[in-house]
Amino acid sequence: MQQRLLLKRFGNPEEIAKVALFLATMDSSFIVGTELVADGGLLVNTI
Repeated sequence: MQQRLLLKRFGNPEEIAKVALFLATMDSSFIVGTELVADGGLLVNTI
């Protein structure tokens, strides 16, 4: 599975937490109507 990821590794909980924290703060206040995908590049390789 890891070889299918562009980054060739699984993410760790801290990396996902940073994404969630970013979305929960005013740093993301201008982001509207989009998805933020934190999948290590898996989605790119399946298109």
